[in-house]
Amino acid sequence: MALIVQKYGGTSLGSLDLIRQVAERVIQTRKREGHQVVVVLSAMAGETDRLIGMAGDISESPDPREVDVLISTGEQVSVALFCMAVRDLGFKARSLLGFQAKIITDNLYGRARIQDIDVTRIRDLLDRGNIVAVAGFQGFDERGNITTLGRGGSDTTAVALAAALEADVCEIYTDVSGVYTTDPRICEEARKLETVSYEEMLEMSSLGAKVLEIRSVEFAMKFGVPIHVRHSQTDEPGTLIVKEDEDMEHMIISGVVYNRNEARITVTKVPDKPGMAAAILSPVSNAGIIVDMIIQNTSIGSEDATDFSFSVPMNDFERAMRLVRDVAKEIGAEKVVGDDSITKISLVGVGMRNHAGVATKMFDALAKEGINILMISTSEIKISCVISDKYTELAVRAVHSAFGLDKE
Repeated sequence: MALIVQKYGGTSLGSLDLIRQVAERVIQTRKREGHQVVVVLSAMAGETDRLIGMAGDISESPDPREVDVLISTGEQVSVALFCMAVRDLGFKARSLLGFQAKIITDNLYGRARIQDIDVTRIRDLLDRGNIVAVAGFQGFDERGNITTLGRGGSDTTAVALAAALEADVCEIYTDVSGVYTTDPRICEEARKLETVSYEEMLEMSSLGAKVLEIRSVEFAMKFGVPIHVRHSQTDEPGTLIVKEDEDMEHMIISGVVYNRNEARITVTKVPDKPGMAAAILSPVSNAGIIVDMIIQNTSIGSEDATDFSFSVPMNDFERAMRLVRDVAKEIGAEKVVGDDSITKISLVGVGMRNHAGVATKMFDALAKEGINILMISTSEIKISCVISDKYTELAVRAVHSAFGLDKE
C-alpha cells in the first residue's frame, strides 16, 4: 500500500458536480489501487477573488490578519463539501483545516512560510481508514493565528505534506495535462514532457510557467518528493518532476517559457562612479520589490556616464518608478524611462551545461524574425531575453522550432 498526496485546484472544484467527480477519482485511488490518500483542496474557482473583493469593499485598508481569516474560509468550504461527497459514496473521510492538520507557519500574513508540520493526527486518521482532506493554502502561527501562504499556496501545502508524511508521490491535478515544451495556446507544436528535473521546473516556474507554484518545487527538490502533474478530467499520465538523471542531459532544451508580467526601468546618464548601482537599487529592494535582469552600458555621447536598466514585476512597476525618480534626482542622473510593453522569453534545459552554442542559436532564431533583443540574462541552465511584447508569439514559435522541440 502506497501513500499518495493529491492536490486539486480551484478549476477542478468549480461546481458541486466537479467536487463529486473529484471525490469519485479519489475513491478510485483508494478502492481500486488500495492506497492511502491525503487530499489537499483549493477554494472553489473564483472564491478567493470574491472574498478579497469583499474585504476591499468594506475597508480601504483591510487588516492583513483579518484578510487571512476571511480568505481561508474558501478552502474550508471545499474540504467540507468534498468529505460529504465521499461519505455519500460509502467511504470514510475527515476534513482538516490548516490548524487542525498542524501546519505551522511564520506570522507573515498573506505570504506565510511553512516552518513545520506535525502529521500525527493525519497518520492516525489514515490508519483508521479515512480519506483525509486538508485545506490548502493555510496554516497557523505560534500564537494560533490563521495564516495563508499566498497565491498558489495549495501546491506548497500538498508538497510539504507529502514530504512530512514521506509519501510515495504528490499528484497535482489541474486543468492542463502536464508540463509542455511551451505554451500550447500559442504554439500548436508544443509537446508534453514525460519528465522534468526539479531544477528545470524551478526555472520554468520562476520565469512565468503557471503549472506549479515555485515554493512547492523548492520543497519537492529539498525533500526529494516526486511530483506528478496531471489533468483532473482524464486518466492519462502527466509529467513527472523528479531528480535529474543522465538521460535528461541528452535533451539540450526542455522548454521555452515567456513572461509578460515584467516591466523595464532605465536611468539615463548615471554618473560613472562607484556606488551608483547600489544607490539606485537599494530603495527598490528595501521596498520588497524583486529586481530581475540588470544591464549597464556607456551613455551615448558621454564617456563619464552610463545608462542603467533593470526589470521588475509589472505590479510593482509604478511604485518602483516613483522610488527611482527620487534617487535619480539625488545622484544627478538625467531621467528615468519606463517600458511596460516587454516580454521575457527564456530557454530552459539541464543539457545546456554540456552543449556550446545554445545562446547563439537562440539569438539567430530571433534575428531571422527581425526581433530586437533589449536585455540578456543567463545561468547554468537558462538563457533569457527581453523583447518587445508585440513579438511574443512569433518569438516563442521561432525559438521552439529552432531547437527542434516540435519533434518527438
